[in-house]
Amino acid sequence: MSPFNRRDLLRSAGVIAFAGAAATAGTLPARAAASATAAGFRHGVASGDPLPSSVLLWTRITPTPDAEPGSGVGPDVTVSWEVAEDSGFLRMAARGSVRTGPARDHTVKVIPGGLKPGTAYWYRFTASGVTSATGRTRTAPAAGAAVDRLRMGVVSCANWQAGYFSAYRYLADRGDLDVVLHLGDYLYEYAPGEYQARDVVVRPHDPAVEMTTLSHYRRRHAQYKTDLDLQALHAAVPFVVTWDDHEFANDAWSGGAENHTEGVEGAWAARRDASKQAYAEWMPVRFEPGGHIYRRFEFGALASISMLDLRTYRSRQASSVVDPAIGSPARTLTGDAQMDWLLGGFSSPATQWKLIGNPVMIAPVRFPSTLSAQEVGAVEQLLGTTAIDGVPYNVDQWDGYTADRSRVISHLRDNAITDAVFLTGDIHSGWACDVPADPLTYPSNGASVAAELVCTSVTSDNLDDILGTPPRTSSVAVEEAFKGANPHVKYLDFDSHGFSVLEVTPGALRMDWYVLSERTNRAATSTLSTSWQVAAGTQAVSRVL
Repeated sequence: MSPFNRRDLLRSAGVIAFAGAAATAGTLPARAAASATAAGFRHGVASGDPLPSSVLLWTRITPTPDAEPGSGVGPDVTVSWEVAEDSGFLRMAARGSVRTGPARDHTVKVIPGGLKPGTAYWYRFTASGVTSATGRTRTAPAAGAAVDRLRMGVVSCANWQAGYFSAYRYLADRGDLDVVLHLGDYLYEYAPGEYQARDVVVRPHDPAVEMTTLSHYRRRHAQYKTDLDLQALHAAVPFVVTWDDHEFANDAWSGGAENHTEGVEGAWAARRDASKQAYAEWMPVRFEPGGHIYRRFEFGALASISMLDLRTYRSRQASSVVDPAIGSPARTLTGDAQMDWLLGGFSSPATQWKLIGNPVMIAPVRFPSTLSAQEVGAVEQLLGTTAIDGVPYNVDQWDGYTADRSRVISHLRDNAITDAVFLTGDIHSGWACDVPADPLTYPSNGASVAAELVCTSVTSDNLDDILGTPPRTSSVAVEEAFKGANPHVKYLDFDSHGFSVLEVTPGALRMDWYVLSERTNRAATSTLSTSWQVAAGTQAVSRVL
């Protein structure tokens, strides 16, 4: 697929006007020019879920001063939209209008059809004489088309209170991405002072309470979308997203969450439904309440991306790592329908690479018995489990649902499926792993059925933050202990914040990990840390850099 040309995006009149204003004010970085918003479109524009003939477009209109996010007030309003093949909107591809109002928090989602496959488009919105920023998006290649390369940004775990979203700025500035894959924890539910950067609130959450109601979730989504770096990335590249737990509450499962007290914080069903409604309203995703968010996208014959939902259908986490229920076939992480859908996608001959957007790790992780009590506690906090104690399971990951994992591994092994790669977030650290058919005999049997690549957090705490030590000091020994206990784990970085870039070609898939210098500094620098690849047909990771 052809890379985006960021200079074309900057030719938009609205963007140029914003860049000039930013330079004059001296408070907004020029690189945030793509976030140009008129008074009525304060939350930017976004696109997502590209198909060969359509892509979803999103914005939010503030028609009157009192129509604030989550307020439930303000008039219904008509919003017009345009899609063009050029930044000057001379070659129009589609246009239309839609009504929105307080019933959906004045958000707008439209899906123009009849677009050309593998084509870049510009889009914008207008209401009451006010025009939004211009965004750029791209449709997916035609089904079965030969595609030489797919390049995507990969991110997860962006906690507003813990720092600035510099990772999004660097991805927006690249100009060569086809899509951004967001693997969950797009936002966090906590109140100010509950979860932040080394116990320092860099910028406080709004509202100033833990979000539990529809108004809370709407306001929090709105706050995140005022971030100029996030606006710039949304305006530059289509997103493909799924949720993990913090879009609802920490360690969510089908009937509750670790961070939810039934009754005291209302009924879980009401809180879950409110969070899903706000997510559907505020995210550029083909999801509406009552539907399901697991879905699949194909990029010609090169790759498919299957986005999983590992919170809605899961059984409650096991009570401890020695709970015999961990391996019970009656317990599930995916639910039966999603599991059948996932396995069917693996078996499809339509695409070479089978990529899985996987919110929690699938590779088994055995915890070293050599860790100190302090290290055990820190890793326990990082990985979100309450029962480590030197035994081999994190009950919130696939490790806590071994029957479901066995179904996936057996299907890959028994059907000789190649080029399956799990792309994972959640645990604020970078990993490159083989997924062994049998971890007890690996690597002597040499059997890896898939690969797993885990991106680190945008801002959420890493191990060094929890230990209160400088990066790349105390964590290094912990990393080596984990790799020693898990020979299928080839790369592990417990400390860094940043983003990843994934490049897929017929010959190999490669992930580059980029590290930010300081998440609490708006002017953080970015450095390429390491690169690992999966050569076609190998089901194994190997180091490139």
